[in-house]
Amino acid sequence: MANDILSQRSTYSVAQLNQYYEHISLPGSHRNATAKDGLPFLTVLTKYQLTGIPFENLELHYSPHHSISLDPQHLFHKMIGRGTNRGGYCMENNCLFGTVLRSLGFAVCSVGARVNEAVQPVAATPGWSGPKYDGWNHMLNIVTIDGQKYLVDVGFGASGSPIRPLPLIDGSVSANIGMQKNRLLRQCIPQHTDRSQQLWCFDHSNDGGLIWIPTYSFTEVEFLPEDFAIMNYWTSTHPTSWFTHITVVVKTLLEDGEVVGHVILLQTDVKRRIRGRTEVLDTFSSEEERVHALSKWFGITLSEEERSGIRGMTTELL
Repeated sequence: MANDILSQRSTYSVAQLNQYYEHISLPGSHRNATAKDGLPFLTVLTKYQLTGIPFENLELHYSPHHSISLDPQHLFHKMIGRGTNRGGYCMENNCLFGTVLRSLGFAVCSVGARVNEAVQPVAATPGWSGPKYDGWNHMLNIVTIDGQKYLVDVGFGASGSPIRPLPLIDGSVSANIGMQKNRLLRQCIPQHTDRSQQLWCFDHSNDGGLIWIPTYSFTEVEFLPEDFAIMNYWTSTHPTSWFTHITVVVKTLLEDGEVVGHVILLQTDVKRRIRGRTEVLDTFSSEEERVHALSKWFGITLSEEERSGIRGMTTELL
């Protein structure tokens, strides 16, 4: 009995799930589905989660407390209940989605990943040309359906991130947005001293598979909420974590039922990237202009208390 208590995870009520469906604009034909509907339902739900809830780190900059909570009920209130179109970074979005899936009866295991520093908006290690994976700094979910495990990641926020569940099959290649493709390989990473060690390596390609970009590596070993609490603390507080000195929002775009691209706010500009083509939508040099851009391009409304939270921060636009 004690072990059952320790392995329990939070779930959402039927009323909360209905509120969530409304928020992400899930088509009515899917709102009575459950885990018994398998991969087709998981695929649809993943798509609407991605397009309905943005990837963003505004809580670290526009808040009085500059901290991130991974409590599932807090996350539901922040992203769904308040109605301010907020999202979160990887651990927030994947924790919320994992709780939704668990509430629907899916078999969900949350795991840790190491992101290749070359695909992050910070300088890579000088003189190093290959993939160099950071410490455990990313969270994703593995969902098992009919004995097959799938990578489900709704919290990466970068180009090439998966837009659908990907089967954990060594060497498998899947289509993504436009010419993009995703690939999964089971292999040793460069930093391992024990060459018998293997992780799943997720790569993406922007040119149909001619050039593959190592993106992150991950384990099938389940991470506990306590593990993510440690990861979250470092990611949200350490001065070398890019989340503490860069503001970012990524909104995934849906067109005719298909994911086609993203609108991205990074520091002082907003860009739209659709099927590999990028255009600048907005630039700004003051806090007033950036807050206006958040509302205009992402529908994100910040309270006066949240807006004042960035005063004195390195990310404040003066």
